[in-house]
Amino acid sequence: MASLNKNTAQKTPFNLLSIPFIKKFMQSKWYPGIFQWMVLIVFSIIVFELVAGTVSPHSNFGTTMTWVLWWPIIPILFIATGRFWCAICPFGKLSDIVRKVVGSEQPMPKFLRKYGIWLIDLFFIAITYSDHVWGIVESPRGSGYLLLLLVTMVVATSVFYERRTFCKTLCFLGGLAGNYSRAGALELRGTPDICKTCKTQSCFKGSEKAEGCPMFQFARTMDSSADCNICGNCVKNCPNDSIRLSLRVPTQELWGLKNPKLEHASLAAVIMGIVFVQNITMLEIWSQVLDFLAAVTGTTNYVVNFTIAFIISMALPILLLLGAAKLATALGMPNTVKKNFILFGYAFIPLDLAGHLGHNLFHIITEGKAIWYNTLNLIGVKVASGDLSLASTSTVQMLQYVIIMIGLVGSSYTAYKMGNKASLKAMLPYYGLMLLLAIINIYLFSLPMNHRVH
Repeated sequence: MASLNKNTAQKTPFNLLSIPFIKKFMQSKWYPGIFQWMVLIVFSIIVFELVAGTVSPHSNFGTTMTWVLWWPIIPILFIATGRFWCAICPFGKLSDIVRKVVGSEQPMPKFLRKYGIWLIDLFFIAITYSDHVWGIVESPRGSGYLLLLLVTMVVATSVFYERRTFCKTLCFLGGLAGNYSRAGALELRGTPDICKTCKTQSCFKGSEKAEGCPMFQFARTMDSSADCNICGNCVKNCPNDSIRLSLRVPTQELWGLKNPKLEHASLAAVIMGIVFVQNITMLEIWSQVLDFLAAVTGTTNYVVNFTIAFIISMALPILLLLGAAKLATALGMPNTVKKNFILFGYAFIPLDLAGHLGHNLFHIITEGKAIWYNTLNLIGVKVASGDLSLASTSTVQMLQYVIIMIGLVGSSYTAYKMGNKASLKAMLPYYGLMLLLAIINIYLFSLPMNHRVH
């Protein structure tokens, strides 16, 4: 399905690989290995602390590093560096080690190839749901067992299947990483005029310098950052100096999507609902919501009432987007309702990012000193932890409002570019929806929020 946008000629962006140091480093054995081993070592310590350390989430080094530091900064990494995190992720490195030692390198199953992205979306939703039902974030043991379960899945898929099958089709972060990286400021691409004469296809197949693309991508045809880990294998393997690594305007990739997919658009809408859940369940009004649901359902069972709230929160953005698509189509927007739903679903991504960042900003700023205190405790330096805040709550709220406004501008402009200069009347449903979502986020951020660590 083609985008509503017409591709226009653009000036070739500056190639960061034209800087000798960057190119030489990415072609060396040190990239990304030096980062991978550092992250793997820290990850091992985190898992050990989660499983064997204190059961208090407020004093556990693993809990602090995972949920106060890593989870808040991961969307920042995606917007700034694309899926670079996936290149240095401990799961990816573990997969490489297992495949090298005992891997059979069989082709990825057709089922995973076809439905992998849906499984990724399902796992992300399931992990979010399980956190709120069983309190994984608040439980060091729960977090540790979750990570060990993921490690088991990585090892199992790496023993039987080629490349990074887990990362491509099963990792719960895959959908989030793909959507956010589409809006990111970094892209890696092949040079079409050079690639079309290439006979080796070493970017995909690999060479004696490095294995082929672990995410099954051809540099020649790749037009999205959603599945590029920036691992550098194609940079090492390309015999024609075709690979470019460039900065770009955030959200630019979204403006001219060539093959938008239902699963990506649906996830973009669902993420907005999940952000709402994450915010509401940490506010004082959550108890009022539970009381209302208890009155409706006739039970005070938390699992039952949360499940209903969770489903409603995920369904609401999808229904709102569907309503906007129907109204826009009736007002003259080209294409069918389904095509407009899929295409403009991607316009949620900047607001998703803003809502995710705003929520996580609260934790890393108001609980940030816990990283320092618990790191000192880990190495045997006993300190009495005091106030964990790096800034006042009012300061955090102002930053949250600014981030949401930036997200609103990003989503609105993305919708405008997708509309290919459609009439204002036809675009109003989308602009109105973006404004509504921004107002809801700002309202939720204006309310007092509970802390994970205190």
